[in-house]
Amino acid sequence: MKVNLHTPLAACALASVLAWPISAWPQNPPAQTAPPAPPAAAGQKPRPQDTEQWEPVPVVVTPGPITSAPPPSDAIVLFDGTNLNEWVNTRDKAPAGWTVADGMFTVNKRDKVGNIETKRSFGSYQLHLEYRIPADIGGEGQSRGNSGLFLASTGGGDGGYELQILDSFNNKTYVNGQGGSVYKQFPPLVNAGRKPGEWQTYDIAWTAPTFNDDGSMKTPARLTAFHNGVLIQSNVELKGETLYIGQPTYRKHGPSPIKLQSHGDPSIPISFKNIWIREVK
Repeated sequence: MKVNLHTPLAACALASVLAWPISAWPQNPPAQTAPPAPPAAAGQKPRPQDTEQWEPVPVVVTPGPITSAPPPSDAIVLFDGTNLNEWVNTRDKAPAGWTVADGMFTVNKRDKVGNIETKRSFGSYQLHLEYRIPADIGGEGQSRGNSGLFLASTGGGDGGYELQILDSFNNKTYVNGQGGSVYKQFPPLVNAGRKPGEWQTYDIAWTAPTFNDDGSMKTPARLTAFHNGVLIQSNVELKGETLYIGQPTYRKHGPSPIKLQSHGDPSIPISFKNIWIREVK
């Protein structure tokens, strides 16, 4: 079955299809840095704060009741609550070393396993994922329930395109680094985060980038995302792969795994469940 990613997908409870044209959706404002970071001295290396945006702060929107979307008949189930057979460690491609229990899996920070990614590679797709920040989470800013959903993993470590996972419930940080942001590129349209201890959902429509024979970008990656049923990214064109320092750029790649991040912050690890994907041909 062919599915057009640019037919709007509503990822509320059941990731149903809306009838609105994309032109009717609220559009992400142009990325801007405000207040600007102090300019780097001549010859100084780029710094993380150079690409942090602090304003405007997205308005808080309280999402509807917590719901869970079961996979459609044509979905590939990436986690069904029983095992991580669809996942491997990013670092060494060994069986994924995160902890499975009680129908969910949890980041393994203790054994320094690192990130995990899918065994399979994907181009464009629709994705559903659920996660939970622990109720007793500590820390603040980027050190509070930090993880990341890499929509295409293009290499080891944190290579790829990241949709940020972070506790953004009464937790101040730079807005293009809060939960629901395309990290260091686009803040979310609104802050639809739930409080720690509650399950949350991401529903994604991802259009993979394409490249010319010479390696140059032909068409950019595009993303529409719903957080807890609320539109937070509206058909945005990504500027390139995620970078913590410096400006995003593209490099040629094909179908890629989906990656989940084990962040180095000291807060207690977060958990995931009910992950499924529908490939778009």
